[in-house]
Amino acid sequence: MLAQVSPFPDRVLGYRDFSRQAKIDQDFLAVPDTKLAQEELKTLTAAPHVAASKEDYDTAVYVAGKFKAAGLDTQIVPYKAWLNLPLEVFLQAVNAEGKVLMSGPTREHVDDDPYQDDPRVLPAFNGSSPSCDVTADAVYVNYARPEDFKKLEEMHISVAGKIVLARYGMNFRGVKVYLAQQRGAAGVIIYSDPADDGYFQGDKYPHGPWRPDTGVQRGSVQYMFKYPGDATTPDVASTPGLSASRRLPLSQITSLPTIPSMPLSYHDASPMLENMGGPVAPRDWQGALPFSYHVGGAGLIKVHLRLRMDYAERTIWDVIGKIPGAELPDEWVVAGNHRDAWVFGAVDPSSGTTAMLEAVHGVGSLLAQGWKPRRTMFFCSWDAEEEGLIGSTEWAEDHAKQLAHAVVYINTDASVSGPHFEAAAVPSLKQFIREVTMEVSSPKGGSVFDEWRKDQGDAAGRRHNVFNDSSIAAPVTGEVRVGDLGSGSDYTPFIQHLGVPSTDIGSTGPYGVYHSAFDNYAWFVMNADPTFVYEQQMARVFGLEALHMADADVLPYDYITYARQIQAYLFAAQARAKDAGMASVDFSDALGAATRFTAAATVMYSKQLSATGNPNALNASLRAVEGDLLAQEGLPGRSWFRHTIFAPGEYTGYAAVVVPGVNEAIDARDPALAQAQMANVTAALVRAAATLESGM
Repeated sequence: MLAQVSPFPDRVLGYRDFSRQAKIDQDFLAVPDTKLAQEELKTLTAAPHVAASKEDYDTAVYVAGKFKAAGLDTQIVPYKAWLNLPLEVFLQAVNAEGKVLMSGPTREHVDDDPYQDDPRVLPAFNGSSPSCDVTADAVYVNYARPEDFKKLEEMHISVAGKIVLARYGMNFRGVKVYLAQQRGAAGVIIYSDPADDGYFQGDKYPHGPWRPDTGVQRGSVQYMFKYPGDATTPDVASTPGLSASRRLPLSQITSLPTIPSMPLSYHDASPMLENMGGPVAPRDWQGALPFSYHVGGAGLIKVHLRLRMDYAERTIWDVIGKIPGAELPDEWVVAGNHRDAWVFGAVDPSSGTTAMLEAVHGVGSLLAQGWKPRRTMFFCSWDAEEEGLIGSTEWAEDHAKQLAHAVVYINTDASVSGPHFEAAAVPSLKQFIREVTMEVSSPKGGSVFDEWRKDQGDAAGRRHNVFNDSSIAAPVTGEVRVGDLGSGSDYTPFIQHLGVPSTDIGSTGPYGVYHSAFDNYAWFVMNADPTFVYEQQMARVFGLEALHMADADVLPYDYITYARQIQAYLFAAQARAKDAGMASVDFSDALGAATRFTAAATVMYSKQLSATGNPNALNASLRAVEGDLLAQEGLPGRSWFRHTIFAPGEYTGYAAVVVPGVNEAIDARDPALAQAQMANVTAALVRAAATLESGM
């Protein structure tokens, strides 16, 4: 399918004359190839390739070869990370009479899957869990959210000293462990309920896309909402030669849980839940297993959890491909996707790696024709994302000074699980993504933007975690919705630690095999993208984002939208403060600064449209604004997160909390802290407004 540049837009923000770029775009859009994408995905998913494994290194070599073939200056860059691998995972539940209810965990298995029996598939485990040998009573805690633990307290059921059984969903798995740890639990088991991603949603694999009985969602439980990356080196790049004195001793690490946890299938969770006893669970805690759920705590079952984890400093490998900028080499455009997987990782992350490889294929074709980008471009294949965003975080910390001049970070992760395009971004780049998607043809006809707009009405139920964003402020009526950036993928160090404007894209669908052995090539070609046309689409959108940011005359940031969204966030936070009985918190200075920022953004937008001559000074002011929104001291209790407008929630993990210092202080009913955080927001907005004013 040859993608044609659409007639829209007549004028694109950032270009004095878009016609030259339109020709470059057409040449690029013709290149991504479905057959090549199919070959690449099959190669990348041929073996399980958990971070730091031999098979993981093999994929690094493969990606590096593709980058070099396209003409990129390519390096495999190693870092060291404190990682665990399972030596033993054992779980047994017995009833009060000593009868064994379940003993496992059961190995993942369905009929006729060609990949599941690969001997290199590791037992399902949680990254960052400690070892243990513990036996305790069990308590069912629903999704293990703050409100769930509060409900248990109201029922006079304590989790202290107990093993809690939580279902996946609603928050990041590490948050579930964090909340249980705070309440004195002895351990955590996290299972997939069929109500959330199994047969209650539709046909289960191999007859459909949903999680089968034995499917297990692995995952990291690192406290990434404290800080991501190598747990021993916050703020410091974990390079191979880093001295031991620059690494935190284990006793000082705050991003690793102190209680054990493991993931479980609903096949294995079912006998525990059915025999839990105790009070009947609240009705909204009922899942889809065929019996009434109880909360336990009555001592009717004992759970024995034994984990032996092999922790070591292990080498991981980023693959970095560089194209030097012909005019502005110090201004970087960074585009990335991670490469490591819990098992085969067809959707997560190899569909994204495939899309990136086909984008690089297209860029390589332009290079062969003599084209050179104005700004330096980097295409990055990150390692150990699944373990805690490690490869991207270490590289970003390694290049923090240079990234102060980076104009964008462009991310894709689980790029294709179905046909429904979605995106998240800083507000200044939301319209930029819309414009890019107007140029790319959809496999359904029309543009990606057209399909995105048609599709958006019921998209919320399909959204992958990476696109979970704030519900505090609704988008402007009639706009195609672009989400806010929370966490859970590799944009985190760029936007929330270093203030690099960032975007994230994906094409989603029913995806019940997330982080299981069944997220493999067979599932992908059956359910996600049988003809690889959505891989082609995502390669085009991803690549066009990079090309436009590399070659734009004037950086296409829309600060009017940013300013208006901040105003909406502040008004919403003010209403929340009043509802919480904290009307004394004074929002007037912050709202005044937001008004000033809005006025400056409006004038700057006119300047962007009419810029003549050398725009370098204008671009420097435009780029500095995102950095102005950082507070160097960071958020309370988690100083690594410096952005005053967006952060992952301490109790959500994936979803963005907007104006996080203020809103989390409101949640904590701490008016003094809310006022102090309000001062940080006000100062950031004053800096941002002054920067825009100085560039006029």
